[in-house]
Formats: sequence, C-alpha cells, structure tokens
Amino acid sequence: MSPTNEPSSRRTSQTGYALRSVRRALVGGLGNARRLLGQLAARLWTFIRPVIDVVGPAGWLALGGAALALILGGALGWMELSFIGVTLVAAFVIAVAFVFGRSSFAVLIELNPHRVVAGQRALGRMLVRNTAERNALPVRMELPVGDGLAEFLIPSLPPGGEQEELFAVPTERRAVIVAGPAVSVRGDQLGLLRRAVRWTEPVELFVHPVTTRLASSAAGLVRDLEGEVTKTITDNDISFHALRAYQPGDALRNVHWRTTARTGQLMVRQFEETRRTQLTVVHTTERDHYADEEEFELAISVTASLALQVIRDGTRLNVVTEERPLRTSTPTTLLDDSSRLLGVEGAYPSLRDFARDTTKRLSPPSVAMIVAGSTLPLAELRSVTTLFGLDTMTIAFRVECGASSRVGAVSGITVLTVGTLDDLPKLLRRVHR
Repeated sequence: MSPTNEPSSRRTSQTGYALRSVRRALVGGLGNARRLLGQLAARLWTFIRPVIDVVGPAGWLALGGAALALILGGALGWMELSFIGVTLVAAFVIAVAFVFGRSSFAVLIELNPHRVVAGQRALGRMLVRNTAERNALPVRMELPVGDGLAEFLIPSLPPGGEQEELFAVPTERRAVIVAGPAVSVRGDQLGLLRRAVRWTEPVELFVHPVTTRLASSAAGLVRDLEGEVTKTITDNDISFHALRAYQPGDALRNVHWRTTARTGQLMVRQFEETRRTQLTVVHTTERDHYADEEEFELAISVTASLALQVIRDGTRLNVVTEERPLRTSTPTTLLDDSSRLLGVEGAYPSLRDFARDTTKRLSPPSVAMIVAGSTLPLAELRSVTTLFGLDTMTIAFRVECGASSRVGAVSGITVLTVGTLDDLPKLLRRVHR
C-alpha cells in the first residue's frame, strides 16, 4: 500500500470505532431505559392492583357498558343510551361507599375433632373478636369449607366484643377437608365492588377411611413367618450351621475357642439366616383398575385395615401407591395419608411397572400384598409375583363391591375377592388355615 493512503485508512478506522462506540452507548441506554420502565411499571402495578382487585366481574361489565352507552348515545344522539350510561356510572359511584371502612378482627377457626372416620359428625366454630378501640361496622364473613362456602353476617361489635358462629362439616366420604381462610367482605348488593380481607390460615380436617379390626397381624402370616430359618448362610444370627476357618475381617465374637485350641487354627461360627418379617403392600390407585368410586373407596379401606393391624403388631411395613408411599410410623400418620389418596390415570404402563418402580429401593419383603379393583386382569396380578424372590409369599386382594367373598389360587398367587369390608377378617382366617 502506498504511503499516501495511510491517513485515509486511519481516518476510516477511527470513524468505524466511533460508530461502534455510539452504537454500544445507544444499546446500553435503551437497555437501561427498558429496565427503568419495567421497574416503574412494577411499582405502578403494585400501587393500583389493590384498587383493581376490588372491582368484580359485574363492576367491569358495568363500566364497559357505561362507556359504550355514553359513546353511542353521544354519537347517535340517543338520550336513552346516555341515560343508561349515566345510571351505570352512578351505580358504580354509589358502590364505592360500601367498600370504605377499616376493621380490626381476631378470628379463630376450630374444628372438633380434627380427625373423624367417614360418616361421623364433625363441627366447626368461628370466633370473631373486635380488637379495635372503636365499634366495628357490620361485615359479612366468608369461610370456604371443602367445596362449599359458609357465609356469616357479623353484627356491629363494641371494642373487645365477640361473635361466635357454629357450622357443620360434611364428612360423608373420605377426604382432607380444608376450612378457611376466613375472609371479611365489604361490597354493594349488586356485586360491583368487593373488598376482601383475609384473617386466618386454612385448617385441615382429616376424614379417615372406614376400617375393620383384624384378629391377628396379616391373618397370622406374619407371626408364622417370623423366626423361620432359611437356607441362607450368614455370619450373624442365632441358628448355628457350621464352623469354618477364620478370614481377615471376621468378628472375634464368632470365634469358636474350643475348636481353635484343639486344631491350632482360628475357627469361626456360621449361622443359618432367620427370617425377619418385612411386609409390603402394593396399592394401585389407577382409576382404570376399578369399576366405580365405591370400589375405589373399598380398596382403600382394605389397605388401611391391613396396614393398621400390622403397625399395631410392630412389624416392619411399607405401603406404596402411584403418587407416594404412605407413612407407616404410627396409625394416625397412615390414616392421614390414606385420606389424601386420589385416583390417577395413566401413571404407569402396567401394574408390574408400577410395582417394580416403587419397590426397587425397599427391602425384599417376606409377604407382599397387592390391592386392586375388579377390572384389573388376573394376568397383571400374576406378573407382579416375578418381581419378588421365591421366599416371598404373595397375596392379592381383588376388590369387587357386592361380590361373593372367596379365596382362590391363580398360578401360585393367592387371590382374595373382597365383596364387603366386613368379610375381610373371615377371608384372612381362611388363608391362615
């Protein structure tokens, strides 16, 4: 390149650098402006949202109708439309007066009892106390209870005054019923404006499934299996099997000193493993496996009855479902989790996939129980038995409401058909015999 072109190239390079600097400054400025506008919009929304939330669907409809009527009335010269618009605006302005007023309450929600069996009676109490230093204006309290809504009109209360309201809780079916939160509502009779203030947190009522008392743990199966000697050889148990030469790492407490002294070589004891009972209940909540809702609830009652008796006897227990394993530390925690069970759809391709996935991290069971509905094919029940060892006893409970309760055997698996919950103790006694 000739020397005469060098100044021109330098000027071109400087111009490009300046343009890039300006572009970067503009991009940075636009980014800062966007962030500033976003922060301003967030603060503005935080300020106006409580005001907008007061307007109900009827209020927005009234405002929209008023605007449309006034515009059309002015454009077309129709006094009737203008009158309708003015009337809607007046109704909205009058409704504003109903939402003013400040209250200070202490609200207590109590359920008695907190846990019931399906069908038993449960009552609730709401106590409202005025904590302000002046009289409280009348207010309407709303209390969601399950799928319903209880409404109470609280009269004007003097400072420190209290108002008690009682309500019944529907407990016909197993569920976890949430009462609350209690909300005070101010607004007009047309529902244009509505200002709600929350005073309490939700309270849960556990409606436990109906259960039946069983005569013995797992119909005597657990007690019969407990302590049974197996063919597995172990270094730590109570059933003596044989002696073998000492190996590094063996516990010194297992050394047989008399034989060691006689042979001159360290000898240790070996034992036959004694069976320790581990019971696993595989409960499917797949809706397709049950004929109707009544059958689904009966299956939960069967599982809860079996698990309760096993827990009372102190036997190790696992109960698995598609959604979560049930807690089995105490009868109360088991029943609470049973109250939360809901039906699922398409959680696993098959019952075997469900059982394999939920039990693969559990200890091998000595007794496996499968609880399912009447629409589940027997072939799927048989397929689950291959997941457990040969020493595992597998029992299937096939729930079919109204059917004749009976005990049968299908390809090495014992199948109990349960028609009613009252038949469960008799069926288990027959299996034990």
